[in-house]
Amino acid sequence: MLDALSTGSLSDDSPALLRGRRTVTRRDLAELRDRYATALHARGLGPGDTLGLAIRPGPRALAMVLAAYRLGVRVALLDPTAGPDVLTARLSLARPALVVADAAAQAVAGWAAPLARRAGLALPDFSVLGPTVTAGPRLPGNAPSLRLVPGPVPPAYDGDGDAVVIFTSGTTSRPRAVVHTRSGLDAGLRSVADLVRPVPGVPVLGGTFFVMVPSLAAGAPVMSPERRPRALARQIIGLRPQAVYLTPPQLRTALDGGVPFRGRVYSGSAPVSAHLLDRVRAAGADEAWGVYALTEVFPAAAVESREKGAFTGDGDLVGDLLPGVRARRDEDGQLLLAGDGVCDRYLGSDPHEWVATGDIATVSGRRVVLGGRSKDMILRKAENIYPGLYEPSLHVPGVSLAVLVGVPAGDGDEHVVAVIETTPGASRAAVEAALREPLDRMGSARPDRVLFAAVPLAGRSRKPDRHAAASLASAIPHQRVRP
Repeated sequence: MLDALSTGSLSDDSPALLRGRRTVTRRDLAELRDRYATALHARGLGPGDTLGLAIRPGPRALAMVLAAYRLGVRVALLDPTAGPDVLTARLSLARPALVVADAAAQAVAGWAAPLARRAGLALPDFSVLGPTVTAGPRLPGNAPSLRLVPGPVPPAYDGDGDAVVIFTSGTTSRPRAVVHTRSGLDAGLRSVADLVRPVPGVPVLGGTFFVMVPSLAAGAPVMSPERRPRALARQIIGLRPQAVYLTPPQLRTALDGGVPFRGRVYSGSAPVSAHLLDRVRAAGADEAWGVYALTEVFPAAAVESREKGAFTGDGDLVGDLLPGVRARRDEDGQLLLAGDGVCDRYLGSDPHEWVATGDIATVSGRRVVLGGRSKDMILRKAENIYPGLYEPSLHVPGVSLAVLVGVPAGDGDEHVVAVIETTPGASRAAVEAALREPLDRMGSARPDRVLFAAVPLAGRSRKPDRHAAASLASAIPHQRVRP
């Protein structure tokens, strides 16, 4: 799939990327890709080299990735929200031969630093990272522009090897980065294509690389979703997309804002409750899918809302493993995954076959049910309580998000607190009444108390921040659900 997009298959004037009133054609994207490939080749980059990429999502970022792939160059994706110390440590591990950044990314580290800090963005001084160039318009103080030299497009690299480095957990002293090979990346993208089934010529709404590439390969134009509900609603009504991909927090914001849906809607990168998927279908979607994916494995499993809603067992049904993915559990019940689309290794470590997900799970045939994160375990009265076994049942009508956290009990033990965030306009009394049955069914895992409050979120994917939720629960100790 990437071989085709990085060498050809973009030779007509049909839409590729839709950006407001502007359309980037497939020919436009191919021309930009080839100019970048020629420019990178002229700077001496080739197989075995690493390109650091700090460009906002869009045509330039996609064209640069395709250009690097054509040359056999590994791309290290840089996250502006990670902070300068973390980014410097990550770049020291990846050792890029060249960093390519757009003006906005560099402004974050320069004249716009005070504004950027308020927006949660911070990049290091690019000058200390090694050779850096600017892609796109250059502002005063930016690194020199990437020189787009004339000449023939360099031949395409034919072989396997590292394709992308994606930084994940870790610290400034020990950063952690996932390495996907070219063959593994292709396998993962094909799994996405098989799941989404994009139809040529019909728009897809989604802003990630893993949505863009399968869609473009199938001949479907792509548009990044708007953040504000009113603008997103106009997009969906005007575009009539065949498929929409939004994270769970984006979905909740959209639904709370009255956004209508249609076609197939996919959500992942954070827990996706059956109630949330039911709300998506009630808002007009034909299908609503929860996708279980990790940085190391994309995607691993998927489930449609009807099947997820019909599940009555303990835990969170994430569906059947996708073709090519294998699963087993270790001695602690942690889910391990392997397969063609699984990452090759962590940067600086040896290749591996099995990836530890950090999720407690049961596996029956190819069906996977999660029981929570192993590190999220709560210890109360010598009993291990895994939040993921019980949180799905707390997503009753009127509940937007629910997490179970442990707070210190003062004697080395923990109290269990359910932090419940309700949807705008929901009746508190009705939610409390609806919660009584699932709380009763939790048995020995029943929370010591229930706190109604907004669940703190963290990270680019806006996942529940359990540490912050536990701190919140500790600070507000007296709120309880009505008997």
